[in-house]
Amino acid sequence: MMRLERGSSRLYGMMLMLAAVVVLVDQFTKLWAVSVLSDGERVAVIPPLIHFRLFYNGGAAFSVGTSATPVIALVSAVAVVGILYTARRLASPGWALVLGLLLGGAVSHLGDRLFREPGFSRGHVVDFIDYGPFVGNVADIALTCGCVAMVLLSLRGVRLARVLGEESA
Repeated sequence: MMRLERGSSRLYGMMLMLAAVVVLVDQFTKLWAVSVLSDGERVAVIPPLIHFRLFYNGGAAFSVGTSATPVIALVSAVAVVGILYTARRLASPGWALVLGLLLGGAVSHLGDRLFREPGFSRGHVVDFIDYGPFVGNVADIALTCGCVAMVLLSLRGVRLARVLGEESA
């Protein structure tokens, strides 16, 4: 049986710092969007590619599951706990980056689901970056980049954790 070694507290701290930055930037930009944009209004940023448009998403990605918001909130909470637990074994700066992006995006979306209208665990995520067929936010960008980086690290064989007795690279 393979036993995993406890990870680097420096890498865990880096992951938490990145996650905090993602949450702060995402929530600040959502606050800005809600205060400046009106429902249905489209503001050109880089025409015709990117516009700002306020949209409240009660579902998951692409507004799938709008009637299952409490379930989505629960899944987000489980993801946050899973990331925090898994990250205790971090042995790679690349994985610290990946988990920081994923944690930040998940925490920010969970906060929206728990504390925004229409109520606790039924809240809607604020989306405002309109890029063609999709409308998203900073947390969505962090989650997407984190997923892409996770696939790349996995394809390259970069380990998340060190195995006990294994020498550090």
